[in-house]
Amino acid sequence: MRKQGVLAAGAAAVTVVLWASAFVAIRHVGQEISSGALSLGRLLVGSVLLGIFVFARPRRWPARRDWKFLLACGLLWFGVYNLALNEAERHLDAGTTAMLVNIGPLLIALLAGVLLHEGFPRQLVMGSIVAFGGVVLIGLSSSDGGAETWGVVLCLVAAAAYAIGVVSQKPLLARLPALEVTWLSCVIGAVACLPFGPTLVHEVGDARASTIWWVVFLGAFPTAIAFTTWAYALARTTAGRMGATTYLVPPITIFLGWLLLGESPAPLAYGGGALCLVGVAISRYRRRAVAAIPAVSVESPDSNPPSKS
Repeated sequence: MRKQGVLAAGAAAVTVVLWASAFVAIRHVGQEISSGALSLGRLLVGSVLLGIFVFARPRRWPARRDWKFLLACGLLWFGVYNLALNEAERHLDAGTTAMLVNIGPLLIALLAGVLLHEGFPRQLVMGSIVAFGGVVLIGLSSSDGGAETWGVVLCLVAAAAYAIGVVSQKPLLARLPALEVTWLSCVIGAVACLPFGPTLVHEVGDARASTIWWVVFLGAFPTAIAFTTWAYALARTTAGRMGATTYLVPPITIFLGWLLLGESPAPLAYGGGALCLVGVAISRYRRRAVAAIPAVSVESPDSNPPSKS
């Protein structure tokens, strides 16, 4: 059990770092590839790579009852989320987008508490509040000090799609392998984005080779790998706790944006990043159970011995 916990934590860490890199990559690629075309290109690459691994091993196909959850996850998380996120980053910088999208964990905790009957543990609520305070602090310290209204609306749409997708995915992972759930969801999202096919062909033909490689990167790493490691970790913890882990994404995104895009965060952002870390630590803290010591009855020397009949 302890080994599984370590593996799940490692999978969650991989997801967080790769998703943070995705915000920066999308911001960069969005200068040449439009939102719909980028979504389709990323999902096609992810579907092909995941499909190779799915068909190289024995498969467990979903039952009829699973398809409603797969459609919700694929259409919303892989489809709507990607479209909204890509378009939002044409209006906002990577760090601000990451911060706004990360109201998603609060929505996940709320939906999971009601729909998945996970309840609202005290540590999860406290940790979410602290971490969300960190996100707000980072937002207040944004370098440009402003955000386009349409970009903010798109971030909220992405956050809602993300939250519903995670809650839809959780029941599937009790019956299906993480790899297959991720692949099927990715394929569903790619099919939903097929109307952007002609645009993708046209824009890829005019794009630089480096831009095309960035699209491949988004499909291979933040999609194929990160969504699979996410599903692996989600299958081994609650949706609320796993969602809270993604509060680590904004501070990492801000750092990568500063390093790769020259978007310098304000000093106050570092305090927000620290709060995010503290909030995640609180939400994932589990108090160790103390083994109960059986009570030993000690007779008083003055007590009378049992009578003999």
